[in-house]
Amino acid sequence: MGKIRTRVLGLEDVEEKQKKEQKAKSEEKKKSRKKEETVVEEKETSSVKSKEKNNEEKKQKTVPVKNRGKNYQKIKKMIDKTKRYSLEEAIALVKQLKTAKFDESVELHINTDSAGLKGELVMPHSIGKTLRVRIVDDKLLEGIEAGKLDFDILVTHPSFMPKLAKYAKVLGPKGLMPNPKAGTISPKPEELVKKFEAGSLRWKTEAKFPLVHQLVGKASFSDQVLIENCKAFFKSIGKAHMKTVFIKLTMSPSIKLNIDSL
Repeated sequence: MGKIRTRVLGLEDVEEKQKKEQKAKSEEKKKSRKKEETVVEEKETSSVKSKEKNNEEKKQKTVPVKNRGKNYQKIKKMIDKTKRYSLEEAIALVKQLKTAKFDESVELHINTDSAGLKGELVMPHSIGKTLRVRIVDDKLLEGIEAGKLDFDILVTHPSFMPKLAKYAKVLGPKGLMPNPKAGTISPKPEELVKKFEAGSLRWKTEAKFPLVHQLVGKASFSDQVLIENCKAFFKSIGKAHMKTVFIKLTMSPSIKLNIDSL
């Protein structure tokens, strides 16, 4: 219920005075409300401008370009970016790009025509990386339970698969969970160990992108060994699936290959 205001009737002067006072109070309330609305509008405008400014600053931010060292800049000039090298030319050149003190790896980076490609092959020669292949047993399961994953490939007898299911969330994301498609389950796991240790390797494109990355040897290997390993890998993927192919050392720029010459 609103406030009751009394008014004296019959006295014109008094009535006129009361009307003026009520009118003045009404004007003051209007001014006060208008002032409050103006303050709110200013705050909202300021907030919008601040957001716009932040968005503009984010747009203007650029990713800092990583400055390469003098050695990198020097070897980069040795590569003709307009040229598509034959495999033999690229192998000879890539070995000249070595700058690190350690024996750098020779890597292939291939853009394929689609994601989801995968395969398996035995390289003609070692790629310079010793694979740690382990057979599943109760002792190894205890190690996995403790967080010890000292292997690159895990093979198993089918009878151990129910026990391994417990560790699928640990092994799966790392690509270590034995499965029939990967050829890591067999009644004779000892034969699988020999196979993988002999140089058998599995490759596949990245999960969401049509890219394959593969180590094919070391800078210290002979040209012929590197050429034969590369050719074996290209054959496994299939020339028709390869869109662009690059070869490089661990610390070097990449060299683009002429696919037609492969």
